[in-house]
Amino acid sequence: MDTEKEAIKKYVLDMWGKYSETVLDHAMNPRNVGSISEPDGFGEDTSECGDTMAIWLRVEDGRIARATFWTDGCGTTIACGSMVTELAKGKTVNEALQIDQEKILRSLGGLPEESVHCAALAARTLRKALQDCLEK
Repeated sequence: MDTEKEAIKKYVLDMWGKYSETVLDHAMNPRNVGSISEPDGFGEDTSECGDTMAIWLRVEDGRIARATFWTDGCGTTIACGSMVTELAKGKTVNEALQIDQEKILRSLGGLPEESVHCAALAARTLRKALQDCLEK
């Protein structure tokens, strides 16, 4: 795990100035990492660059009480997974369906054009997890 954190730190430091402080913070200190046993919703997707993301949701009293993610992707993908789970928490499933790539990008303070696909991956993965909630 320490090697992974060091790799992320190196990636982020190499990209300093290219990304907002919010992106750097979420890449270096991701929120909501991990899985949920017996989730109310689960989604997984892979981007065109090969990064995979998974999102688990727990719904209580009609609201997303817990949202977690995992990715094998780069620091930018980690930041997007962290942000999308933060955005989803506390919302109803229908409210969370409104979270899209643009909302993630705005919340992170933007991304360089070559990294925008990471926000699209996070939005698609969340949508799959939300659809899974609705199908149950």
